[in-house]
Amino acid sequence: MASTGICLIIVMDVIVMFKKLPDAEFEVMKTVWDTTAPMSVNAVAAQMDKDWKIQTLISLMHRLVERKFIRTEKNGNERVYYPIIEREEYLKFETGNFVKQYHENSFMNLVTTLYDNKGLSNDDIDELLKWAKDRRAD
Repeated sequence: MASTGICLIIVMDVIVMFKKLPDAEFEVMKTVWDTTAPMSVNAVAAQMDKDWKIQTLISLMHRLVERKFIRTEKNGNERVYYPIIEREEYLKFETGNFVKQYHENSFMNLVTTLYDNKGLSNDDIDELLKWAKDRRAD
């Protein structure tokens, strides 16, 4: 991952470069990731918790095709869509950028912020300690 907020990954032997998605496109991608491919625009619309016009959704999905987050094929009279970028890849990219931009690339700064703002419960802290202990054993 580059420090410029751009991620390069290899998908099906092709290098794919992507940047942070605008919120509306991220909302569409969350639905795409949660829906079994191939999916139509109508299938995505049916799964979304938004009251968007179908043309708005078509435009957002077209942008996602241009950004190489999804690909499209003609299937009879309609277009169907498949994810290219996996949820885990994108979340890894977003999380890394967030920690870098807002927490000086420090995991401890992030944890301290969460703790100071009461964002961590005792159960969260126990889970974090267990996670750290399990990783240290490796």
